[in-house]
This record gives sequence, structure tokens and C-alpha cells, in this order.
Amino acid sequence: MRYPSILDKISDKLKGLGAKAVIVGGSVRDHFMGKSAKDFDIEVYGIGSLDALKALLGEFGAVKEVGKSFGVLKLFREGEEFDFSIPRKERKIAKGHQGFAVELDGELSFQEAAIRRDFTINAMGYDIAEGEFLDPFGGREDLSAKILRAVDEESFVEDPLRVYRGVQFCARFGFEMESSTKELCKRVVESGALEELSRERIWEEFKKLLLKADKPSIGFELMRELGVLRYYPQLEALIGVEQEPKWHPEGDVWTHTMMSIDAMATLRTGDDKRDLILMLGVLCHDFGKPATTKYIDGAIRSRGHEEAGVEPTKTFIKSLTSESEITKRVVPLVAHHLKPFQLYHHKSSLSAVRRLATKVNIEDLVIVAKADFLGRTTEDAKEGRFEAGEWLLEKAKELDVLNSAPKPLIEGRDLIEMGFEPSKKFGLVLQEIYQKQLDGEVSSKEEAKALAKVMMSKGE
Repeated sequence: MRYPSILDKISDKLKGLGAKAVIVGGSVRDHFMGKSAKDFDIEVYGIGSLDALKALLGEFGAVKEVGKSFGVLKLFREGEEFDFSIPRKERKIAKGHQGFAVELDGELSFQEAAIRRDFTINAMGYDIAEGEFLDPFGGREDLSAKILRAVDEESFVEDPLRVYRGVQFCARFGFEMESSTKELCKRVVESGALEELSRERIWEEFKKLLLKADKPSIGFELMRELGVLRYYPQLEALIGVEQEPKWHPEGDVWTHTMMSIDAMATLRTGDDKRDLILMLGVLCHDFGKPATTKYIDGAIRSRGHEEAGVEPTKTFIKSLTSESEITKRVVPLVAHHLKPFQLYHHKSSLSAVRRLATKVNIEDLVIVAKADFLGRTTEDAKEGRFEAGEWLLEKAKELDVLNSAPKPLIEGRDLIEMGFEPSKKFGLVLQEIYQKQLDGEVSSKEEAKALAKVMMSKGE
């Protein structure tokens, strides 16, 4: 197993004290999956106390206590950081992830310590001194079979976040949740235990699902099966909402949304912050359809569903995170997701493109609209060429409004330089000139200043 060489030095030091270091968790799992590990968690066995471990680690770098009651220390050294802990016993005594009675016990065996872990694939270890893998619960076999299995039924239910973790693991790794583990998760959901979870902890699992899974739909379909969607009525409402077969032969709005988020996963930019906005934009883009879908003149229509999706989107995102900037960026993508199609098919003027740029980031909008386009089984979607998006991108680049609205040709300081005294009239004049700029009636600073001079002089 590959890991930073400093861990060998720490292991040797511990061995001299009759203790040993075992790499645990995700880095061991990733090793068997052929992935490079970035984060390393190390459990130390055979050491007397957290203070003794802290003193030893202090010889190798800066040490910070990040969870003293849970026996966790963080070591910082030359730009790297490692989490060290002492094995512990836990007993649930209250709701929440801090509602545990914890007893640190360096004399536990690896198997006794690992039984508290969530899934077998995360319950493996690597004994650094001995150079051997520890796998008391068959995690390696489950990895090979692509099975997600709970380690221990009793300890599993003590942290309901494991339902969300199971969902995102299955989606990220393409695993099947083992039947008894699935039933265990269903019981956790039915008990109402998910309600004790903090929004912040759930959000972290949602982000992993949206950003790391090649097919996020696997996770959302599993949430549907486990009953988790009861907490997300905006998603649950999509199930069974019919769509016009001519445009959506793939099925209902839920099916289309699942196909669209999988398409969006192939369009990720590599910028996690931006990709999170794009993924949410696609996930929420048809939230307005349940309220607007009707039969009109023998066809299924969802007129006005873009605007109708704004409030459900706000409510959904608020249920996940308090980060208002996310809502601010996602809502315009939902409200305008049909604009690329509409502007292209109507061969709209450049002024319409300029005006759209004042409401939404056009480049991001085209990505969301493309995922929407690809998330169906029409012949043009199967071909994959998104002509409407290509047209809009070309126009936006031509107008230099791909990622921002047109900059005003003149501002208040220009009016002051022209000799006018600041007044309420400034705002009215500047706004009117900007509207003419968007319409293409004013195209240079000189034209804007000339018009401003006439407008400011009126009524003087």
C-alpha cells in the first residue's frame, strides 16, 4: 500500500513503545479500488492515553486536538495532514452525532474497534509495522463483488447518517446495497431517525453524491426505494408526472430528471463549486412541472413551469444548506432553463441575448440546458448535438456576455465629468440609456454620452 513515508517513521517510534499504527478507512478501501488516497486516518493501538500520543506526534510536526472526547488528533507536517486516533468504544445515549458515551481503549483488538464502522468496505486496515492488511469482516470480498454491506446491525442504526452515506457510496462506486443492509436502512428511515441529523451533515453527503458519482441517479433511485424522498417533497412530486411523448418519450418527469443529472455528470467542469451549482440546477430544473402540467388540446403541457419552479427550488436548497449564494446562482438557471431553446427556435435578436445575460450566466445556462436536452430518448438527443446551445454560446461570445451582463457604457462618474451635479435624475437617465444599450440602439460611449447630455438637459 502506498502512503507518505513519514508514517513509517511514526510507526517505528510507536513500535519502540510497544504500540502500533494501523491505517484505516477510506484510504485502504481506495487502495483496493486502484485509487490514489489523499487523506489518511491512522488508529494507534497499545498506547496508554491521548496525551501520550500527542507528545509522540509532536516530534514530527504540529499537533491539534480536533476531537478530544473521541480520541482524535490532527498532525500537520510539510503541507500534509493526518488524523490519528485511539480505538474507542461507543454507546448511544442521546440523539445526534454527539450523543455518544465514548471510552478510549488502546487495548482493543482491531476487530473490536472496527465493528463500530459503517460498512465492511470501510472496516479494513493496514498494519504499517507488519506490512499486512486487516480485514475481519470481509470488506475486500465485498469490494470485489461490488456489494455494500453493514458491519454490525446494532452499531449501524446508532448513526442515521449512514443511510445517506450508503446512498452516495452506491452511486459513486456503482455498488449494490446488500438486501439486509437495505432493510436496515429502511427501518432507520421509517423510525424517523433521519430527523435528528443536522442539515450540515446531510449536505456533505449530498455534495459527494452530486460531485463524485458518475451516475448520481443511482443514489436518488436508492433514496426513493429507501423512503428518504419523504423528506424532499420537491423531488417526490416529480414521480408519475406525465410528459408529452413527442418531447419526452423516456417517461415521467422523475425519469427525465434522473437521466438529466446523469448527463450533467458527464458535463462537469472540474470546478467543484461551479459543478455543484450546475448539478443542482439540473436536479431542480423541472420542479415547476407538478403544479403546471395539464392536458391542453389533446397534448400534455407544462406552461410556465420554469417560473413555477423557482419557489420549490428555494425551499429545497434551504432544506439542505444555509449557503444563500447557492440559491442565488441556482434559481436563475431553473427560471431560464428553456431560454436557449426558445431564443434559438425564434431566431431572437441580439438584444434578447444581451437581456438574458443580465439575468443568468449564459455559459452555465447552456450547460444546464444541454443536460436537460440529453436527458431524454428523442432521436436528436441520442445524436448529442445541442444546436440551440451552440447557437447561444456563439452569440454570447460575439457580444462578450458569455459569463456576465454587458457593462454599462457610461456611469455616474461620467455624468459628473460632463459637468452635471449628482441628483435622482442620474439613476433614471443611466437606466434608460442602459436599456437602449441592451436593445442595440446605443453602441459606444460617445453615443451614450451624447444621449445623456440631451436627457440630462431636459427640464433644466
